Amino acid sequence: MLGAVPRDEKVVDFEVWAPAASLLAVRVNGADHALVREEGGFWRGAAPARHGDDYLLVADGVEWPDPASRWQPTGVRGPSRVLDTSQFHLEPSGLALDEIVLYELHVGVFTEEGTFDGAIRHLGALAELGVTAVEAMPIATFPGKRGWGYDGLYTSAPHQTYGGPEAFARFVEAAHEEGLGVVLDVVYNHVGPGNEALLAFGPYFTDRHETFWGDALDYSEGGVREWAIQNAELWVRDYGVDGLRFDAVHAVFDDSPRHVLAELTDRVRATAPRTLVTAEVETGDLRPIEAWGHDAQWADEFHHELHALLTEERESYYADYGSLEGLAAQLSREPAERLIVCSQNHDQVGNRAAGDRPASEELRLRAAVLLFAPQTPLLFMGEEYGERRPFQFFTDHIDPAIAEATREGRRREFAGFAGFSGEEVPDPQARSTFEASKLDRSQTDEELRAFYRELLDLRRQLPREIDVEVDGARLRVRRGNVELHADFEAKTVELRR
Repeated sequence: MLGAVPRDEKVVDFEVWAPAASLLAVRVNGADHALVREEGGFWRGAAPARHGDDYLLVADGVEWPDPASRWQPTGVRGPSRVLDTSQFHLEPSGLALDEIVLYELHVGVFTEEGTFDGAIRHLGALAELGVTAVEAMPIATFPGKRGWGYDGLYTSAPHQTYGGPEAFARFVEAAHEEGLGVVLDVVYNHVGPGNEALLAFGPYFTDRHETFWGDALDYSEGGVREWAIQNAELWVRDYGVDGLRFDAVHAVFDDSPRHVLAELTDRVRATAPRTLVTAEVETGDLRPIEAWGHDAQWADEFHHELHALLTEERESYYADYGSLEGLAAQLSREPAERLIVCSQNHDQVGNRAAGDRPASEELRLRAAVLLFAPQTPLLFMGEEYGERRPFQFFTDHIDPAIAEATREGRRREFAGFAGFSGEEVPDPQARSTFEASKLDRSQTDEELRAFYRELLDLRRQLPREIDVEVDGARLRVRRGNVELHADFEAKTVELRR
Protein backbone atom coordinates (compact mmCIF):
# COMPACT_ATOMS: atom_id res chain seq x y z
CA MET A 1 0.00 0.00 0.00
CA LEU A 2 1.50 3.32 -1.10
CA GLY A 3 2.22 5.95 1.52
CA ALA A 4 2.75 5.73 5.28
CA VAL A 5 0.67 3.04 7.03
CA PRO A 6 1.03 2.47 10.79
CA ARG A 7 1.78 -1.18 11.55
CA ASP A 8 1.24 -0.65 15.28
CA GLU A 9 1.73 2.14 17.80
CA LYS A 10 5.52 2.21 17.30
CA VAL A 11 6.25 1.26 13.67
CA VAL A 12 5.09 2.71 10.36
CA ASP A 13 5.46 0.96 7.00
CA PHE A 14 6.40 3.11 4.01
CA GLU A 15 5.99 2.38 0.32
CA VAL A 16 6.88 4.73 -2.54
CA TRP A 17 6.86 4.36 -6.31
CA ALA A 18 10.15 6.02 -7.25
CA PRO A 19 11.81 4.49 -10.33
CA ALA A 20 13.66 7.79 -10.90
CA ALA A 21 15.52 7.62 -7.57
CA SER A 22 18.91 6.01 -7.00
CA LEU A 23 18.67 6.30 -3.22
CA LEU A 24 15.53 6.79 -1.16
CA ALA A 25 15.02 7.21 2.57
CA VAL A 26 12.31 8.42 4.91
CA ARG A 27 13.29 11.21 7.33
CA VAL A 28 11.22 11.05 10.50
CA ASN A 29 11.88 12.12 14.10
CA GLY A 30 15.33 13.44 13.21
CA ALA A 31 16.64 10.25 11.62
CA ASP A 32 16.88 8.80 8.10
CA HIS A 33 15.74 5.26 7.40
CA ALA A 34 16.69 3.73 4.07
CA LEU A 35 14.02 2.18 1.88
CA VAL A 36 14.78 -0.85 -0.29
CA ARG A 37 14.13 -0.87 -4.03
CA GLU A 38 11.98 -3.75 -5.24
CA GLU A 39 10.41 -4.82 -8.53
CA GLY A 40 8.64 -2.21 -10.65
CA GLY A 41 10.36 0.80 -9.11
CA PHE A 42 8.61 0.43 -5.75
CA TRP A 43 10.59 1.12 -2.58
CA ARG A 44 9.60 -0.30 0.80
CA GLY A 45 10.74 -0.09 4.39
CA ALA A 46 9.73 0.67 7.97
CA ALA A 47 10.68 3.22 10.60
CA PRO A 48 9.94 3.89 14.26
CA ALA A 49 7.08 6.38 14.05
CA ARG A 50 3.42 6.79 14.95
CA HIS A 51 0.23 8.62 14.07
CA GLY A 52 0.86 12.37 14.00
CA ASP A 53 4.59 12.25 13.23
CA ASP A 54 5.83 14.45 10.39
CA TYR A 55 8.08 12.93 7.73
CA LEU A 56 9.73 13.67 4.41
CA LEU A 57 11.08 11.45 1.68
CA VAL A 58 14.72 12.01 0.73
CA ALA A 59 15.27 11.15 -2.95
CA ASP A 60 18.93 11.35 -3.92
CA GLY A 61 19.57 13.86 -1.15
CA VAL A 62 16.54 16.13 -1.79
CA GLU A 63 13.57 16.33 0.59
CA TRP A 64 10.02 15.98 -0.75
CA PRO A 65 6.56 15.27 0.66
CA ASP A 66 5.15 11.83 -0.04
CA PRO A 67 3.23 11.60 -3.37
CA ALA A 68 0.72 9.35 -1.54
CA SER A 69 0.59 11.56 1.57
CA ARG A 70 -2.60 11.20 3.59
CA TRP A 71 -2.07 14.44 5.56
CA GLN A 72 -0.40 17.73 4.57
CA PRO A 73 -1.00 19.95 7.62
CA THR A 74 1.05 22.93 6.33
CA GLY A 75 0.25 22.69 2.64
CA VAL A 76 1.93 21.38 -0.49
CA ARG A 77 5.44 22.53 0.46
CA GLY A 78 5.45 21.21 4.01
CA PRO A 79 6.16 17.74 5.39
CA SER A 80 3.73 14.87 5.21
CA ARG A 81 2.20 13.56 8.43
CA VAL A 82 1.47 9.97 9.41
CA LEU A 83 -2.26 9.30 9.59
CA ASP A 84 -3.82 6.24 11.21
CA THR A 85 -7.12 5.95 9.39
CA SER A 86 -8.11 2.88 11.41
CA GLN A 87 -9.33 5.31 14.08
CA PHE A 88 -12.28 6.35 11.91
CA HIS A 89 -14.33 3.12 11.88
CA LEU A 90 -16.40 4.33 8.93
CA GLU A 91 -18.21 2.21 6.36
CA PRO A 92 -20.17 3.23 3.26
CA SER A 93 -23.92 3.29 3.82
CA GLY A 94 -24.79 2.34 0.23
CA LEU A 95 -26.74 4.41 -2.28
CA ALA A 96 -29.59 3.19 -4.48
CA LEU A 97 -29.16 4.72 -7.91
CA ASP A 98 -32.88 4.73 -8.72
CA GLU A 99 -33.65 6.84 -5.62
CA ILE A 100 -30.69 9.20 -5.48
CA VAL A 101 -30.93 13.00 -5.35
CA LEU A 102 -27.47 14.60 -5.38
CA TYR A 103 -26.56 17.96 -3.82
CA GLU A 104 -23.25 19.43 -4.98
CA LEU A 105 -21.38 21.69 -2.58
CA HIS A 106 -18.02 23.38 -2.21
CA VAL A 107 -16.84 23.04 1.38
CA GLY A 108 -15.02 26.39 1.37
CA VAL A 109 -18.04 28.53 0.49
CA PHE A 110 -20.93 26.39 1.73
CA THR A 111 -20.65 28.08 5.14
CA GLU A 112 -18.99 31.18 6.51
CA GLU A 113 -16.41 28.99 8.29
CA GLY A 114 -15.62 27.11 5.09
CA THR A 115 -14.91 23.85 6.92
CA PHE A 116 -16.20 20.30 7.15
CA ASP A 117 -17.36 20.97 10.71
CA GLY A 118 -19.18 24.10 9.59
CA ALA A 119 -21.02 22.13 6.93
CA ILE A 120 -22.25 19.49 9.35
CA ARG A 121 -24.95 21.66 10.90
CA HIS A 122 -26.70 22.06 7.53
CA LEU A 123 -26.87 18.36 6.68
CA GLY A 124 -30.13 17.77 8.54
CA ALA A 125 -31.90 20.45 6.51
CA LEU A 126 -30.77 18.78 3.27
CA ALA A 127 -32.09 15.42 4.41
CA GLU A 128 -35.40 17.03 5.38
CA LEU A 129 -35.60 18.66 1.95
CA GLY A 130 -35.39 15.27 0.24
CA VAL A 131 -31.72 15.12 -0.75
CA THR A 132 -30.20 11.64 -0.43
CA ALA A 133 -26.49 12.36 -0.96
CA VAL A 134 -24.15 15.32 -0.77
CA GLU A 135 -21.52 15.53 -3.51
CA ALA A 136 -18.43 17.39 -2.30
CA MET A 137 -16.26 19.15 -4.84
CA PRO A 138 -12.62 17.96 -4.63
CA ILE A 139 -11.05 18.15 -1.19
CA ALA A 140 -7.49 17.02 -2.07
CA THR A 141 -4.67 19.30 -0.91
CA PHE A 142 -3.96 21.97 -3.54
CA PRO A 143 -1.60 24.98 -3.64
CA GLY A 144 -2.80 27.82 -1.41
CA LYS A 145 -5.90 27.96 0.77
CA ARG A 146 -8.68 28.87 -1.70
CA GLY A 147 -9.68 27.07 -4.86
CA TRP A 148 -12.26 24.91 -6.56
CA GLY A 149 -10.13 21.86 -5.77
CA TYR A 150 -9.52 20.58 -9.29
CA ASP A 151 -5.81 21.46 -9.01
CA GLY A 152 -5.12 18.98 -6.23
CA LEU A 153 -1.49 17.90 -5.84
CA TYR A 154 -1.64 15.55 -2.85
CA THR A 155 -4.75 13.69 -3.83
CA SER A 156 -5.04 11.47 -0.74
CA ALA A 157 -4.75 14.29 1.81
CA PRO A 158 -7.97 16.18 2.72
CA HIS A 159 -7.29 19.91 2.49
CA GLN A 160 -6.17 21.30 5.86
CA THR A 161 -8.01 24.60 5.39
CA TYR A 162 -11.26 22.62 5.42
CA GLY A 163 -10.21 20.87 8.63
CA GLY A 164 -8.01 18.05 7.38
CA PRO A 165 -8.52 14.28 7.51
CA GLU A 166 -10.14 13.94 10.93
CA ALA A 167 -12.69 16.66 10.17
CA PHE A 168 -13.58 15.01 6.88
CA ALA A 169 -14.20 11.75 8.73
CA ARG A 170 -16.53 13.63 11.10
CA PHE A 171 -18.37 15.08 8.09
CA VAL A 172 -18.94 11.63 6.56
CA GLU A 173 -20.08 10.22 9.90
CA ALA A 174 -22.49 13.11 10.44
CA ALA A 175 -23.93 12.73 6.94
CA HIS A 176 -24.56 9.03 7.55
CA GLU A 177 -26.28 9.84 10.85
CA GLU A 178 -28.67 12.10 8.91
CA GLY A 179 -29.36 9.35 6.38
CA LEU A 180 -27.29 11.05 3.68
CA GLY A 181 -24.66 9.43 1.52
CA VAL A 182 -21.42 11.18 0.60
CA VAL A 183 -20.13 11.30 -2.98
CA LEU A 184 -16.63 12.70 -3.44
CA ASP A 185 -15.42 14.46 -6.60
CA VAL A 186 -11.99 13.10 -7.55
CA VAL A 187 -9.58 14.16 -10.31
CA TYR A 188 -7.48 11.67 -12.28
CA ASN A 189 -6.88 13.65 -15.48
CA HIS A 190 -4.12 15.98 -14.19
CA VAL A 191 -2.59 17.41 -11.02
CA GLY A 192 -2.14 21.03 -10.03
CA PRO A 193 0.94 23.25 -10.16
CA GLY A 194 3.95 21.82 -8.38
CA ASN A 195 4.16 18.54 -10.26
CA GLU A 196 7.96 18.61 -9.90
CA ALA A 197 7.20 17.10 -6.49
CA LEU A 198 5.98 14.00 -8.34
CA LEU A 199 8.56 14.05 -11.14
CA ALA A 200 11.31 13.74 -8.54
CA PHE A 201 10.12 10.17 -7.98
CA GLY A 202 9.12 8.91 -11.41
CA PRO A 203 7.57 9.52 -14.84
CA TYR A 204 4.06 10.45 -13.75
CA PHE A 205 3.31 12.40 -16.95
CA THR A 206 3.38 11.85 -20.70
CA ASP A 207 3.67 14.07 -23.76
CA ARG A 208 1.69 11.55 -25.85
CA HIS A 209 -1.47 13.34 -24.72
CA GLU A 210 -2.34 16.76 -23.39
CA THR A 211 -5.14 18.23 -21.29
CA PHE A 212 -6.57 21.72 -21.08
CA TRP A 213 -5.47 22.01 -17.43
CA GLY A 214 -1.98 20.52 -17.30
CA ASP A 215 0.27 17.58 -18.16
CA ALA A 216 -1.55 14.32 -18.85
CA LEU A 217 -0.92 11.51 -16.39
CA ASP A 218 0.80 8.45 -17.84
CA TYR A 219 -1.35 5.44 -17.05
CA SER A 220 0.93 3.10 -19.01
CA GLU A 221 3.11 3.23 -15.88
CA GLY A 222 2.08 0.70 -13.24
CA GLY A 223 3.03 3.04 -10.40
CA VAL A 224 0.81 5.82 -11.72
CA ARG A 225 -2.11 3.41 -12.05
CA GLU A 226 -1.62 2.30 -8.44
CA TRP A 227 -1.33 5.93 -7.28
CA ALA A 228 -4.79 6.67 -8.76
CA ILE A 229 -6.50 3.38 -7.95
CA GLN A 230 -5.30 3.29 -4.35
CA ASN A 231 -6.51 6.86 -3.94
CA ALA A 232 -10.02 5.80 -4.92
CA GLU A 233 -9.84 2.76 -2.63
CA LEU A 234 -8.73 4.99 0.26
CA TRP A 235 -11.89 7.12 0.20
CA VAL A 236 -14.32 4.20 0.30
CA ARG A 237 -12.27 1.92 2.57
CA ASP A 238 -10.95 4.37 5.18
CA TYR A 239 -13.46 7.25 5.11
CA GLY A 240 -16.66 5.35 4.31
CA VAL A 241 -17.40 7.49 1.26
CA ASP A 242 -20.44 6.10 -0.57
CA GLY A 243 -19.62 7.21 -4.10
CA LEU A 244 -17.03 8.79 -6.37
CA ARG A 245 -17.53 11.30 -9.16
CA PHE A 246 -14.66 11.22 -11.66
CA ASP A 247 -13.86 14.63 -13.13
CA ALA A 248 -13.60 15.11 -16.92
CA VAL A 249 -12.91 11.49 -17.79
CA HIS A 250 -12.56 12.32 -21.49
CA ALA A 251 -9.16 13.73 -20.46
CA VAL A 252 -8.06 10.56 -18.67
CA PHE A 253 -5.97 9.01 -21.43
CA ASP A 254 -5.00 5.37 -21.37
CA ASP A 255 -3.90 3.21 -24.29
CA SER A 256 -3.76 0.03 -22.22
CA PRO A 257 -5.95 -2.96 -23.13
CA ARG A 258 -8.08 -2.25 -20.04
CA HIS A 259 -8.74 1.42 -19.39
CA VAL A 260 -7.54 2.61 -15.99
CA LEU A 261 -11.03 3.87 -15.08
CA ALA A 262 -12.50 0.44 -15.74
CA GLU A 263 -9.81 -1.21 -13.61
CA LEU A 264 -10.27 1.43 -10.93
CA THR A 265 -14.01 0.77 -10.83
CA ASP A 266 -13.44 -2.97 -10.40
CA ARG A 267 -10.94 -2.41 -7.60
CA VAL A 268 -13.20 0.05 -5.78
CA ARG A 269 -16.12 -2.37 -5.93
CA ALA A 270 -13.90 -5.16 -4.64
CA THR A 271 -13.19 -2.91 -1.66
CA ALA A 272 -16.78 -1.68 -1.17
CA PRO A 273 -19.26 -3.44 -3.48
CA ARG A 274 -22.05 -0.85 -3.14
CA THR A 275 -19.91 2.15 -4.10
CA LEU A 276 -21.68 4.48 -6.55
CA VAL A 277 -19.34 5.33 -9.43
CA THR A 278 -20.22 8.34 -11.62
CA ALA A 279 -18.33 10.38 -14.19
CA GLU A 280 -18.28 13.75 -15.87
CA VAL A 281 -17.68 13.39 -19.61
CA GLU A 282 -18.08 15.40 -22.79
CA THR A 283 -21.51 15.35 -24.40
CA GLY A 284 -21.96 12.44 -26.77
CA ASP A 285 -19.41 10.20 -25.03
CA LEU A 286 -21.04 7.18 -23.36
CA ARG A 287 -17.90 5.21 -22.49
CA PRO A 288 -18.38 5.54 -18.71
CA ILE A 289 -21.67 3.61 -18.65
CA GLU A 290 -21.20 1.53 -21.80
CA ALA A 291 -17.53 0.47 -21.55
CA TRP A 292 -16.09 1.19 -18.11
CA GLY A 293 -18.80 -0.15 -15.81
CA HIS A 294 -19.74 3.15 -14.16
CA ASP A 295 -23.20 3.47 -12.63
CA ALA A 296 -24.01 6.86 -14.12
CA GLN A 297 -22.56 9.83 -15.97
CA TRP A 298 -23.29 13.53 -16.25
CA ALA A 299 -25.58 14.46 -19.14
CA ASP A 300 -25.00 18.18 -19.65
CA GLU A 301 -27.19 18.24 -22.76
CA PHE A 302 -30.22 18.55 -20.45
CA HIS A 303 -28.81 21.66 -18.79
CA HIS A 304 -27.82 23.24 -22.10
CA GLU A 305 -31.30 22.81 -23.62
CA LEU A 306 -33.03 24.15 -20.50
CA HIS A 307 -30.64 27.06 -19.99
CA ALA A 308 -30.57 28.16 -23.61
CA LEU A 309 -34.37 28.04 -23.80
CA LEU A 310 -34.77 30.28 -20.76
CA THR A 311 -31.96 32.74 -21.44
CA GLU A 312 -31.73 32.72 -25.25
CA GLU A 313 -27.96 32.47 -24.88
CA ARG A 314 -26.48 30.81 -27.97
CA GLU A 315 -22.74 31.42 -27.62
CA SER A 316 -19.99 28.82 -27.31
CA TYR A 317 -21.30 25.36 -26.44
CA TYR A 318 -24.90 26.62 -26.23
CA ALA A 319 -24.96 27.19 -30.00
CA ASP A 320 -26.65 23.87 -30.81
CA TYR A 321 -29.21 23.99 -27.99
CA GLY A 322 -32.32 25.88 -26.97
CA SER A 323 -35.37 24.18 -28.48
CA LEU A 324 -38.36 22.64 -26.71
CA GLU A 325 -38.04 19.63 -28.98
CA GLY A 326 -34.44 19.23 -27.82
CA LEU A 327 -35.47 19.45 -24.16
CA ALA A 328 -38.26 16.93 -24.76
CA ALA A 329 -35.70 14.56 -26.28
CA GLN A 330 -33.48 14.93 -23.21
CA LEU A 331 -36.38 14.17 -20.87
CA SER A 332 -37.01 10.97 -22.84
CA ARG A 333 -33.37 9.75 -22.80
CA GLU A 334 -32.57 6.27 -21.57
CA PRO A 335 -31.28 4.73 -19.40
CA ALA A 336 -32.78 7.54 -17.32
CA GLU A 337 -31.39 6.67 -13.89
CA ARG A 338 -27.85 6.42 -15.33
CA LEU A 339 -27.92 10.01 -16.66
CA ILE A 340 -27.25 12.79 -14.12
CA VAL A 341 -28.94 16.08 -15.01
CA CYS A 342 -29.02 19.53 -13.47
CA SER A 343 -30.23 23.10 -13.76
CA GLN A 344 -27.16 24.48 -11.97
CA ASN A 345 -23.76 23.02 -11.10
CA HIS A 346 -20.30 24.38 -10.33
CA ASP A 347 -19.31 24.51 -14.01
CA GLN A 348 -22.49 25.99 -15.45
CA VAL A 349 -22.55 28.75 -12.82
CA GLY A 350 -18.88 29.20 -12.00
CA ASN A 351 -17.60 29.11 -15.56
CA ARG A 352 -19.70 32.11 -16.49
CA ALA A 353 -17.58 35.26 -16.45
CA ALA A 354 -19.15 36.67 -13.29
CA GLY A 355 -20.38 33.37 -11.85
CA ASP A 356 -23.95 34.67 -11.85
CA ARG A 357 -26.87 32.47 -10.84
CA PRO A 358 -30.01 32.03 -12.99
CA ALA A 359 -32.60 34.83 -12.89
CA SER A 360 -35.16 34.64 -10.08
CA GLU A 361 -38.12 34.42 -12.46
CA GLU A 362 -36.69 31.21 -13.94
CA LEU A 363 -36.16 29.29 -10.73
CA ARG A 364 -39.55 27.59 -10.27
CA LEU A 365 -39.66 26.46 -13.87
CA ARG A 366 -36.09 25.18 -13.71
CA ALA A 367 -36.80 23.28 -10.51
CA ALA A 368 -39.99 21.70 -11.84
CA VAL A 369 -38.51 20.50 -15.13
CA LEU A 370 -35.40 19.14 -13.39
CA LEU A 371 -37.15 17.30 -10.58
CA PHE A 372 -39.99 15.98 -12.76
CA ALA A 373 -37.42 14.49 -15.13
CA PRO A 374 -36.95 10.70 -14.75
CA GLN A 375 -33.16 11.12 -14.90
CA THR A 376 -31.03 11.37 -11.74
CA PRO A 377 -31.13 14.98 -10.48
CA LEU A 378 -28.25 17.01 -9.11
CA LEU A 379 -28.87 20.26 -7.20
CA PHE A 380 -26.21 22.92 -6.70
CA MET A 381 -25.76 24.42 -3.25
CA GLY A 382 -28.22 27.21 -2.56
CA GLU A 383 -30.48 26.72 -5.55
CA GLU A 384 -33.22 25.25 -3.34
CA TYR A 385 -33.80 28.63 -1.66
CA GLY A 386 -32.83 30.93 -4.54
CA GLU A 387 -29.26 31.87 -3.53
CA ARG A 388 -28.42 35.17 -5.22
CA ARG A 389 -24.72 35.35 -4.51
CA PRO A 390 -22.56 34.21 -7.44
CA PHE A 391 -20.28 31.21 -7.51
CA GLN A 392 -17.13 32.63 -9.04
CA PHE A 393 -13.87 31.07 -10.14
CA PHE A 394 -11.34 31.57 -7.33
CA THR A 395 -7.75 30.46 -6.80
CA ASP A 396 -4.87 31.07 -4.39
CA HIS A 397 -1.84 29.96 -6.37
CA ILE A 398 1.37 30.37 -4.39
CA ASP A 399 3.56 30.61 -7.50
CA PRO A 400 3.35 34.24 -8.78
CA ALA A 401 3.81 33.16 -12.40
CA ILE A 402 0.97 30.64 -12.17
CA ALA A 403 -1.21 33.24 -10.45
CA GLU A 404 -0.71 35.78 -13.23
CA ALA A 405 -1.21 33.17 -15.94
CA THR A 406 -4.52 32.22 -14.30
CA ARG A 407 -5.69 35.84 -14.25
CA GLU A 408 -4.75 36.37 -17.88
CA GLY A 409 -6.28 33.09 -18.98
CA ARG A 410 -9.56 33.96 -17.30
CA ARG A 411 -9.70 37.36 -19.01
CA ARG A 412 -8.83 35.84 -22.37
CA GLU A 413 -11.46 33.13 -22.02
CA PHE A 414 -14.31 35.64 -21.96
CA ALA A 415 -12.89 38.34 -24.21
CA GLY A 416 -14.98 37.18 -27.17
CA PHE A 417 -18.29 36.86 -25.31
CA ALA A 418 -20.97 39.50 -25.82
CA GLY A 419 -21.57 41.53 -22.68
CA PHE A 420 -18.19 40.84 -21.09
CA SER A 421 -14.85 42.55 -21.28
CA GLY A 422 -11.58 41.59 -19.63
CA GLU A 423 -12.00 44.23 -16.94
CA GLU A 424 -15.36 42.79 -15.83
CA VAL A 425 -14.06 39.30 -15.12
CA PRO A 426 -13.38 38.96 -11.36
CA ASP A 427 -9.74 38.43 -10.41
CA PRO A 428 -9.58 34.73 -9.44
CA GLN A 429 -6.65 35.38 -7.10
CA ALA A 430 -8.41 38.10 -5.09
CA ARG A 431 -9.74 37.01 -1.71
CA SER A 432 -12.82 39.13 -2.40
CA THR A 433 -13.74 36.81 -5.30
CA PHE A 434 -13.76 33.88 -2.89
CA GLU A 435 -15.67 35.79 -0.20
CA ALA A 436 -18.30 36.93 -2.72
CA SER A 437 -19.05 33.27 -3.43
CA LYS A 438 -19.98 32.26 0.11
CA LEU A 439 -23.62 31.34 0.50
CA ASP A 440 -25.86 33.95 2.11
CA ARG A 441 -28.69 32.21 3.92
CA SER A 442 -30.01 35.49 5.40
CA GLN A 443 -32.07 36.07 2.25
CA THR A 444 -33.95 32.89 1.42
CA ASP A 445 -37.08 32.21 -0.60
CA GLU A 446 -39.01 29.87 1.69
CA GLU A 447 -41.75 29.39 -0.89
CA LEU A 448 -39.17 28.15 -3.37
CA ARG A 449 -37.68 25.82 -0.76
CA ALA A 450 -41.16 24.43 -0.07
CA PHE A 451 -41.64 23.92 -3.82
CA TYR A 452 -38.42 21.91 -3.98
CA ARG A 453 -39.58 19.85 -1.02
CA GLU A 454 -42.93 19.20 -2.71
CA LEU A 455 -41.26 18.18 -5.98
CA LEU A 456 -38.78 15.88 -4.26
CA ASP A 457 -41.56 14.21 -2.32
CA LEU A 458 -43.59 13.81 -5.52
CA ARG A 459 -40.77 12.25 -7.56
CA ARG A 460 -40.46 9.45 -4.99
CA GLN A 461 -44.07 8.48 -5.73
CA LEU A 462 -44.01 8.60 -9.53
CA PRO A 463 -43.14 5.86 -12.01
CA ARG A 464 -40.11 6.49 -14.19
CA GLU A 465 -42.13 6.11 -17.42
CA ILE A 466 -42.68 9.45 -19.11
CA ASP A 467 -44.78 11.00 -21.85
CA VAL A 468 -43.71 14.36 -23.31
CA GLU A 469 -45.55 16.72 -25.69
CA VAL A 470 -44.53 20.08 -27.16
CA ASP A 471 -47.13 22.71 -28.05
CA GLY A 472 -45.62 25.98 -29.24
CA ALA A 473 -43.84 27.46 -26.22
CA ARG A 474 -45.41 24.95 -23.85
CA LEU A 475 -44.13 21.63 -22.61
CA ARG A 476 -46.39 18.94 -21.14
CA VAL A 477 -44.76 16.10 -19.24
CA ARG A 478 -46.76 13.22 -17.75
CA ARG A 479 -45.56 10.68 -15.20
CA GLY A 480 -48.16 8.42 -13.69
CA ASN A 481 -51.24 10.44 -12.77
CA VAL A 482 -49.41 13.78 -12.60
CA GLU A 483 -48.80 16.26 -15.41
CA LEU A 484 -46.28 19.08 -15.51
CA HIS A 485 -47.28 22.06 -17.69
CA ALA A 486 -44.38 24.45 -18.36
CA ASP A 487 -44.83 27.66 -20.34
CA PHE A 488 -41.42 28.87 -21.51
CA GLU A 489 -42.78 32.14 -22.85
CA ALA A 490 -44.52 33.19 -19.64
CA LYS A 491 -41.96 31.26 -17.52
CA THR A 492 -44.70 29.65 -15.47
CA VAL A 493 -45.22 26.10 -14.33
CA GLU A 494 -48.17 24.10 -13.04
CA LEU A 495 -48.59 20.59 -11.64
CA ARG A 496 -51.90 18.90 -12.40
CA ARG A 497 -53.12 15.74 -10.74
